[in-house]
Amino acid sequence: MAETDDPTPRAGWLQRLREGLGRSSGKLSENLSGLSRRPLDDALLEEIEDALIASDLGPAMAARITAKLAAEKYDRQVTDEDVKRLVAAEVETVMTRVAKPLEVTAFPRPHTILVVGVNGSGKTTTIAKLAHLFQEQDYNVMLAAGDTFRAAAIEQLEVWGGRMDIPVISGKVGGDAASLAYDALTKAWEVGTDVLIIDTAGRLQNKAGLMDELAKIKRVLKRRMESAPHDVVLVLDATTGQNALSQIDVFKEVAGVTGLVMTKLDGTARGGVLVAAAERSGLKIHAIGVGEKLGDLRPFDPANFAAALAGMESESES
Repeated sequence: MAETDDPTPRAGWLQRLREGLGRSSGKLSENLSGLSRRPLDDALLEEIEDALIASDLGPAMAARITAKLAAEKYDRQVTDEDVKRLVAAEVETVMTRVAKPLEVTAFPRPHTILVVGVNGSGKTTTIAKLAHLFQEQDYNVMLAAGDTFRAAAIEQLEVWGGRMDIPVISGKVGGDAASLAYDALTKAWEVGTDVLIIDTAGRLQNKAGLMDELAKIKRVLKRRMESAPHDVVLVLDATTGQNALSQIDVFKEVAGVTGLVMTKLDGTARGGVLVAAAERSGLKIHAIGVGEKLGDLRPFDPANFAAALAGMESESES
């Protein structure tokens, strides 16, 4: 079977999601372990709140969960399962407000997506996986290798394009990223491409330079097509934990980010940071990734994510 095939149906994705978030749900279980041996009082509530914060859920989420726990169980015995049930319910509530799969809405085409993120976040591979998602929906896709400062990024995108039979617009290393983006949009417009996905550089060392470059890219895209880019997607690496929150702050400022994709949730016990990111930023969450294969990035489903993070079964599994 070719590497680009995704043989696993929905049930297979749910299993991969549970396995991918296993370290995060295990961390939550470990942090809560032993806290249910006495009736719920103020001291125990504080311990539970600390355990939830230590699980990267963020202080706002932790405070709400413990407040609901107090309302339900004060002066009564509380179990780990009671806490996990509330975690799953509250996480699902919050994440439902921000869950929004990427949709091809631009008319005329192409729907243009600018993808940003720090080097090493899995940005280029994520672009390939997003392209695969659009191919599954029978959209034709074009890629633009706009991270012109890294030869490896250009080459990697060209390799992915070759595997998926997707055209890749690229230029020389060190070339002008804005000009390349303009050329790619022009080409995509001329050939009737449905979706254009543009890679960008992710050098945070020089924030002012990055801001100027991304602003220029957006400016020239609008010169060619007033409504472009239609989405500005930030790719976050879950293994960076709380550092992901500061990356959101920077890229919201420099790029006007409209939504998030979180990768590498299978490589960390810090999956709860996606909840903190959603609460803090209010940005839409488009997709999450739990592996290296093309099919390991799927549209974000808040109910399944919440259940997997809490180590509970989702309704679609029961």
